Amino acid sequence: MIYELRTYHALPGRMPALLTRFETRTLKIWERLGIRQLGFWRTTVGPSHLELVYILVWDSLAERERLWGAFVADREWQEVAAASEVDGPILANITNFFMSPTSFSALQ
Repeated sequence: MIYELRTYHALPGRMPALLTRFETRTLKIWERLGIRQLGFWRTTVGPSHLELVYILVWDSLAERERLWGAFVADREWQEVAAASEVDGPILANITNFFMSPTSFSALQ
């Protein structure tokens, strides 16, 4: 398994739009395409309340490339993304890392 840690840095005032987009539309598209998420988190105590962190689960980097490519090219996703940004951009930036569990990890 490969885990992809993604951090979305929302623009001020745009976190509600980001959360709504995931909750009402994005996750349904991912389910249709076979993209699996481990979980989503928001900062409770820390330097920024404008971050949304989530982890995706992949069998391999090849699967990630195939499914993420299908997602980015998906017509429904493109419409959702455009509609959610009609009042302006949502994200300042995105960071992501690919991680593999250690031999002593609970996730193997």
